[in-house]
Amino acid sequence: MNEAAIPVIAIDGPTASGKGTVAQRVAQTLGFHYLDSGALYRIVGLACLRSHVDFSDMAAVTAHAIAIAPRFVCGRVLLGDEDISKEIRTEEVGTAASLAAQIPSVRDALFELQRRERRQPGLVADGRDMGSVIFPDACLKVFLTASVETRARRRYKQLIEKGIDVKLDALVSEMAERDRRDMQRTHAPLVPAEGAKILDSSCLTIQETVVKILHWYDQVSLGGAD
Repeated sequence: MNEAAIPVIAIDGPTASGKGTVAQRVAQTLGFHYLDSGALYRIVGLACLRSHVDFSDMAAVTAHAIAIAPRFVCGRVLLGDEDISKEIRTEEVGTAASLAAQIPSVRDALFELQRRERRQPGLVADGRDMGSVIFPDACLKVFLTASVETRARRRYKQLIEKGIDVKLDALVSEMAERDRRDMQRTHAPLVPAEGAKILDSSCLTIQETVVKILHWYDQVSLGGAD
């Protein structure tokens, strides 16, 4: 089957916008595959931290990006036989992932790895450049956002529930800085893709956000307009 005929829903947005949870639920509802592109950058970030790589050494960071061979099994992220699902979700690894993502050669190295996830019956992909770079022909592009304060509170709640001690003010500052890096990088900056629908989830529940995206997809499938 022609690859272009396989539907893709691209959900992009800044950190802690809820795109991962929302994308997974949309994928489950539709019976589609799910791509967490951010996990790939987090794996690169973790690998570099473990090897004590300086993130200014672009060649070394890129070498780690080329070498990763992760497996996604039943919601778990495996690197070799090691389950790194929890380790890649730490704030330290998140910051490392953001630094790695600024390097064009790292993004190039992960390009085909992400493209291969487009399989029948369809794909829901979340990240920062899914609609603008990886799947520019996605049938539905969503840019999911929320205020930095809302996103920081959400992440704070998640971390506290996991027993991780963190300061809310520090999270707000870190997210604002990460937003700045992601939006100002020269290669594949964090911006709404052309034709993307902007969805501010600041005052929406996860389920309300999911329902909205499913409604948009139904319209696309039926050839309708918003």
